[in-house]
Amino acid sequence: MTTIPITKRGAEKLKEELHKLKTVERPSVINAIAEARAQGDLSENAEYDAAKDRQGFIEGRIQEIEGKLSAAQIIDPSAVDAGGRVVFGATVDLEDEESGDAVTYQIVGEDEADLKLGLINISSPIARALIGKEEGDVAEVQAPGGIKRYEIVAVAYR
Repeated sequence: MTTIPITKRGAEKLKEELHKLKTVERPSVINAIAEARAQGDLSENAEYDAAKDRQGFIEGRIQEIEGKLSAAQIIDPSAVDAGGRVVFGATVDLEDEESGDAVTYQIVGEDEADLKLGLINISSPIARALIGKEEGDVAEVQAPGGIKRYEIVAVAYR
């Protein structure tokens, strides 16, 4: 079974979601099903159908999160020392060579990625271009508008 890299923060978020699903969402949907069942004829009961659909979604999400956590390789970026190289969990300050714009990204797992927060998926084109590079190197990224070149200004593990 292959392991899925995830940061410590990402694993905690998944555990919180799993806890909420099991302690809040699951009991809530069970009550909704019981209430809908008490209304009588289930063949034309929209509330019952909606509650059963919701239950299916919740149970599926619980299984998905449990599977991801069991296959997770939890990495604490602050404990990583890659000698200045860009690795999973690293926070990278970049400068677009063309425009001079500065951006900061942290390379994280698929479930944690959120571009608005500067968290990019390990399998994204920009992350793949950065992995293994060091401060001062230039990474070329194939973007929809052509190749973009980014200079790596700093690499941190936090």
